[in-house]
Amino acid sequence: MIAMQGHKNFWDKNAGRYDRFMRKDRAAYDEMYELIRPVVKAKTVLELATGTGLIAKHIVNAAAHIEATDASAEMIAEAKRDTRSAKLYFSVQDMFRLPYADKSFDVVIASNALHIVPQPEKALAEIRRVMKDDGVLIAPTFTHAGNSFSGKVKAFFMKLAGFPLRSKWTSAEYLRFLRQNGWAVRKSAVLKASFPLTYAECVKSEV
Repeated sequence: MIAMQGHKNFWDKNAGRYDRFMRKDRAAYDEMYELIRPVVKAKTVLELATGTGLIAKHIVNAAAHIEATDASAEMIAEAKRDTRSAKLYFSVQDMFRLPYADKSFDVVIASNALHIVPQPEKALAEIRRVMKDDGVLIAPTFTHAGNSFSGKVKAFFMKLAGFPLRSKWTSAEYLRFLRQNGWAVRKSAVLKASFPLTYAECVKSEV
C-alpha cells in the first residue's frame, strides 16, 4: 500500500506538469481521438486512469455516456473544473476494485495505465468483468523504442523525474502481453509522440 501511496502522490504533485508534458504530444493525441470516436459512437464508455480528463473531453460528443475515473483525487478535481457535458461524469475509483456491475460498459478505455500499475493483469481482469462480452477495450500505451540508445536515455530521464514506469514494453511486447491475457487485438497502430504511443483496440478472446 505504501508503494501505491507514493505512486498516487507522484500524480497528485505533478498534475500541472503532466498536462504540459501531454501538450507536446498533441498531434499523436489528435490522431488517437480520430481512431477512438467511431468506436465510442452512441456507446456507454468507462475510462480508467483518465488523469485530467483529456481523452474523455475530446470524445464525449460521440459517446452516449462516459464514466471517467482515476485513483488521484487531485486529477479528478482538475478534470471536473471545465466539464461542460452532461454525458460525462468524473469520479475517483480504484481500477482494481470498480464499483460497477458485471458487463456494464460497451467500451473501456485505459490510456497509459497498464505500464504504470503494479499488476496490469489484475487490472485487465477487472476490465473484462465490467465490459460487455461484445465490448471493446481501447488501451493506448506509451511503449519504448526497443533497446535503442535514445529509448534507453528517455526511459532513464523519465525514471529520474519520478515517472513510475513499471513495465517497459516495446510495441510488439505490449501487444503480446494483451494477447496472453485474454484479448484479441483487432486493430493497432504506433503513433509518434515523445515516446512511441501504441494504440490497441481489443475484444475478449478465450485464453
